Amino acid sequence: MNPLHRLLCLIALPWLLAPLAAAANDFPTSERVIYVQECMRTHPGPHFEMINKCSCAIDAMAGEVPYDDYVGMITVVNAMSIGGERGGALRDNESVKPQIKRYRELETKVHKACFINDAR
Repeated sequence: MNPLHRLLCLIALPWLLAPLAAAANDFPTSERVIYVQECMRTHPGPHFEMINKCSCAIDAMAGEVPYDDYVGMITVVNAMSIGGERGGALRDNESVKPQIKRYRELETKVHKACFINDAR
């Protein structure tokens, strides 16, 4: 293979692999925006800095779990805040506790990796 042909292959390689990376990182944009907004609300700081840190966190989360698993975990975590009897039925349900634990551990991991201070 001549040097020019080799160079063209090296330049084209990232473009050929991009669809594979996108498939592995398939969280919808709207879900990413919701996560970043909530992250910025709960972790106040300089606007541009927190946009980057919170975007880093959801990107890392997307690299760790499939979107369907994420939806299951975040739904249970968010539903835990429902007050009264309806929320109590969920809070007392032992079968959802592994999902909550997994989400909390994953969130701690990605926050640490993205330099988000969780000491609130």
